[in-house]
Amino acid sequence: MDTTYTITYLADCPDTIPQLAAWQQAQFGFLSPTQTEAARGDRFRTHLQRQTIPTTFVAMADGAPIGSASLVVNDMSVLPDLTPWLAGVYVAPEHRRSGVGAALVRRVMVEAAALGVDRLYLYTHDRMRFYRGLGWETIAPRFYRGYLMTVMSCCLSA
Repeated sequence: MDTTYTITYLADCPDTIPQLAAWQQAQFGFLSPTQTEAARGDRFRTHLQRQTIPTTFVAMADGAPIGSASLVVNDMSVLPDLTPWLAGVYVAPEHRRSGVGAALVRRVMVEAAALGVDRLYLYTHDRMRFYRGLGWETIAPRFYRGYLMTVMSCCLSA
């Protein structure tokens, strides 16, 4: 699918929060079974800002969200010294494999670099190859919330 889309700050499209929260709950809810979709929406409301952390970017096509990615202070409580993090990368299934996810990741990387961040972190349980293709490297495997995750980082000060 050839998708024409733009990437914007969540602050520019706050009406997308219910959809983003629903996607995050469906995709990542297994990691925080007690967290509700409403709580995810509340967290997104703290991202309604630009050029600071936390912030979220939304890929939009035809006036509707098709994906999002966030820049947060910390996304893995067991590694509090690592900061900041790329988090919550999600693309609607019908738009996957069209470059939207890579564009969202790159947008977060550009934002972090503009904020003076030298190194960005993430964790994933199944998308290591995707992130390696975008310049990320594996730091270490880590059990987190009962699942084996791969912690990765990317140097932004090249």
